[in-house]
Amino acid sequence: MSVPDLPPSLEPLAFLVGTWRGEGVGGYTDLPDFRYEQEITFLATGRPALAYASTTWWADEPRDGREPGSPLATETGFWRLQDDPARPGGKLVEVMLAHPFGIAEIYVGTLTGTKIELDSNVLIRTATAREVTRSVRLYGVIEGGDLAYAIDMEAEGKPMQPHLSARLRKVAD
Repeated sequence: MSVPDLPPSLEPLAFLVGTWRGEGVGGYTDLPDFRYEQEITFLATGRPALAYASTTWWADEPRDGREPGSPLATETGFWRLQDDPARPGGKLVEVMLAHPFGIAEIYVGTLTGTKIELDSNVLIRTATAREVTRSVRLYGVIEGGDLAYAIDMEAEGKPMQPHLSARLRKVAD
């Protein structure tokens, strides 16, 4: 796939570039399961990092003051690749994310084909943000060319457990 303004160092991530939309499910201990819709955009900027933006909104029945279409979470950041000295020919993925609810995260992980496994390397929060202590993410292209992901989280003194997962289809390059 040829992507304008994509530096050669990012070619292995070319499959992500574009806008993806779809639905997901979420939940956590003491949080009832819910459905959400999402749009993610990966943008080549000409620099050696992909710009990233994600927006989610409520897609479930009205609950707790939320109506379908109500905004949920947003995150923005950058994805980049480095050579991985521990894996000849392997690529190290570095993801920097910021959330408006007072958390910033840096993930480090590996790229294998169209599968990306990320583990939180640094997670910082403001004094008023939720106590999230660790998060892991798995992204990959699945059957039909859709992008699927799963996020597990350790927060509020609770052990690592599934939090969010979604299946998104590419709607624009």
